[in-house]
Amino acid sequence: MHTDAERLENGSVLEGELCIVGAGAAGISLAREWIGKGRRVLLLEGGGFERDARMQDLYRGEIVGLPYFPLEAARLHYFGGTTNHWAGLCAPFDAIDFETRDWVPHSGWPIARADLDPYYARAQDILDLGPYDYGADHWARAMGGRTRLPLDAELVWTKMWQFSKPTRMGRKYRDAIVGARDVHLYTHANVVELETAEGAREVTGLRVRTLGGKEHRVRARRYVLACCSIQNARLLLESDRHVRGGLGNGHDVVGRYFMEHIEMPAGTMALATPHVRNVALYRLDYGKDPARGELSLGAAAQRAHRVLNGTTSLQPLNAAAPLRSTFQVMTPEVVDAFVRIEQGDTSVVPILKRLDDDFRPLRDGERTFRLFSRQEQAPNPDSRVTLGAERDAMGMRRVRFDWRLTELDKRSMRTFYAVLGREMGRRGAGRVQVLEWLRGDDERSWPSFLSGGWHHMGTTRMHRDPKQGVVDANCRVHGIGNLYVAGASVYATSGSANPTLTLVALTLRLADHLQATAA
Repeated sequence: MHTDAERLENGSVLEGELCIVGAGAAGISLAREWIGKGRRVLLLEGGGFERDARMQDLYRGEIVGLPYFPLEAARLHYFGGTTNHWAGLCAPFDAIDFETRDWVPHSGWPIARADLDPYYARAQDILDLGPYDYGADHWARAMGGRTRLPLDAELVWTKMWQFSKPTRMGRKYRDAIVGARDVHLYTHANVVELETAEGAREVTGLRVRTLGGKEHRVRARRYVLACCSIQNARLLLESDRHVRGGLGNGHDVVGRYFMEHIEMPAGTMALATPHVRNVALYRLDYGKDPARGELSLGAAAQRAHRVLNGTTSLQPLNAAAPLRSTFQVMTPEVVDAFVRIEQGDTSVVPILKRLDDDFRPLRDGERTFRLFSRQEQAPNPDSRVTLGAERDAMGMRRVRFDWRLTELDKRSMRTFYAVLGREMGRRGAGRVQVLEWLRGDDERSWPSFLSGGWHHMGTTRMHRDPKQGVVDANCRVHGIGNLYVAGASVYATSGSANPTLTLVALTLRLADHLQATAA
C-alpha cells in the first residue's frame, strides 16, 4: 500500500510492528523480505517517486575537510535512493576485509566473510547479477575464452566485478511494495527525530514532517534506520532530547569513521607484445560485458607489506589529457543528466557525450594504459560527520562533513604499484610507472585530483565493544533494545569493492534476524 504523507490529516499517528526509515537499496531490500509475512511494516521515504530539488536540498551540508562532491548531489532523496543513478558495479568483500589486521588501526568486524556468503548469493538476484561466482577463471571462460595476465596470484590476482543492469530498485520493486498488503509505504515522510523516554533504552516513536508543514507520529515495536551513511548518523545525532550527543553516542562514535574508496589515476602500464591479447578480461565495455577484472594484491602480500586492500583498473591512456578527479569528471550537471536520461529526457545526451573520452572501452591491440586506483580507506575516527548550526527546511541541523585520510592510505597505494611493477617485470609481462604525485616520501600530501567513488561507508560502525562501534553484530544499536541500522554506515572497514552488494547482503541478514526474533 502507498500513502503520500502530505495527504494525511495533520497530526496523524502511523502504527506498525516494524518501521523502516528510508527506501533506498537497504530499505527496499528489507521491506521485500516482509511481503506476505502477515505483519504490518511501515516504510518511510522522505521524497516521492521522482527527483525533487527541494528534497535534494535537505542533504546539503558544509564540507570542512578534504575537497568533496556536493553532498546534495552525492545521494538521491526519493524512492529507490541512489540506485536511481548508480553504475551497477558489484563485487563481494574479500575475507581479509573482515579480519582484524594489526597494521590497520580500528580494523576487524564481529562477523566473517563466511557469515555473508549465503546472503551474497541471495543479493545477486535482487541486483540482477549473474551466478555467485567471482572467480577469474569462470568469467574468462564465460566471456569467450579470455585469459588473465600471467602473474603470481599470491602477489597480484585478478579480482572480478559483475555488472548489474544497473537495477533501478525504485522502478523495479515499486509495484511489489505498493501492492503489498502488509507493507505500507509512506512517501514525503521525513523523520526528524527518534523519540525516547528518559534513559533512552528504547525508541518510543518517530516525529515525521513534510515539506508542506504537516507533522505526524510513528509508533512501532522495532525501528530500522536505512538511510545513507551520512543521514543515518545525522538522525542519531539530531535525536538528543534525552541523551547528550545523540542516540547510540555514549562513547562519541556516531558519525566517526566515515570512509570512501580512494579512486584516482596513479600510474601507467605498458604491456609486452605477447600479452596484449590478455587485456580483454580487464576491459570495461559498459552495458555489454557482464563482468571485468581488476588487479589486486593478494592477502599474503597485503600482510607482508602491511598495506590496505586495493585494486587497479586498466583504462585507455590519453597522455595529452589532464589528470582529473572523478568529482571533476562527474560534475553535478553530469550526475543530474544521468538521472534525467533515465526519466526519458534525451535533451541531456550532449552532456553525456562529453564523457566518451573518459569512459571508452579498451581497444583490441592497445599496449599502454592508465592505471586507476580503487583503494579502501583506513578507518579514521577523525574522518567524520557532525552537525552544524544551520538548519534545513525541516528544522534539522545540517551536516558538517570532514573527510580525512591517513599516511597509511598513501603508503599503501605507493606500495601496491611497487609490488605490481616488480611482478610485471619478473614475469616479462610489461612495465609499470607511477605518476609523479605518488613518488617520494611525503605521506600527507594529495594532488588536486584526489577523489572518491561516492561510496559513503562508516559513521555507525559495527563492533562488539560499544566504545568502538555503534551497532553490534546484528546491527542493533548498542544500549537501545529496538533500534537497528541497515546500510553501508555499519561497515567497520571499507574493502576495495563497491559497497552495494555487501549492503544488500547485510540487509538480508538483518531481515532474517528480525524475523527470527519477532514476538
